[in-house]
Amino acid sequence: MPDSTVVQWLGRSVLVALMVTIGLGSPLQAEVQTETREYQVGDTTLRGLIAWDSSVEGKRPGVLVVHEWWGHNDYAQQRAKQLAAEGFTAFALDMYGAGKVSEHPDDARKFMMALLSDLAVAEQRFNAGLQVLKEHPSVDAERTAAIGYCLGGSLALYMGRQGADLDAVFSFHGSLQLVTQAEGEASGDALPAMFVFTGGADPMIPGDQVSEFLGAMLKVQAEVHVTSYPQAQHSFTVPEATERGQKLGMPFAYDAEADADSWRRTLDFLRHRLASR
Repeated sequence: MPDSTVVQWLGRSVLVALMVTIGLGSPLQAEVQTETREYQVGDTTLRGLIAWDSSVEGKRPGVLVVHEWWGHNDYAQQRAKQLAAEGFTAFALDMYGAGKVSEHPDDARKFMMALLSDLAVAEQRFNAGLQVLKEHPSVDAERTAAIGYCLGGSLALYMGRQGADLDAVFSFHGSLQLVTQAEGEASGDALPAMFVFTGGADPMIPGDQVSEFLGAMLKVQAEVHVTSYPQAQHSFTVPEATERGQKLGMPFAYDAEADADSWRRTLDFLRHRLASR
């Protein structure tokens, strides 16, 4: 089991504890349906994938899935399908524009920098994806969350800090600088719960960045849960990360235990605090 340290900040109280991994199971009778959705923000056509379990009756929480810097690829779509199999409706949105997907970090970096150069546009695209999710007939629009990976995790946290209409945001191996620099006006209960899963061996997200993030969130009295996996590197939730990292000479590596533990923690919140509300 992973040696994971959790720092939980609830207003002004702090809890540090060692957590253990438990097994995960998916509903046996899931009937996951998927549908591609095109939507427009300004002159840009975006294309995402929505997934839901048609065997589940009634409305259920909706979860937005925000992709890595590579773009709206199979990985983000697979996570949406996993969430659907767990009884949620999930929308893997598109932050770059239809067809903008890369396998090379140079192109991915260009896509990412172009997006982050105008955060107002990034917010519009995020909110447009959230609206697509909330308008799906299976979704209870009053119970929503967002999860993101790498760039997507940074954006999920940033939008949470801006006071987006979400109950929780989850970042997996996402940079924390964007949210630390944000100047949103929301605070306390007006902010969604924030979950950060990071690798202790990830040079792209050093410990001082985590400390700065915690300090900034404490000032605004946010509910924050940070889990650091000491041996995990960047992209630890992505099965292809090790091979990709070796090929590109970058600090990417898959960590099956950290992946399972972070996913278990995410589902725990979604089931016990969101779905039951």
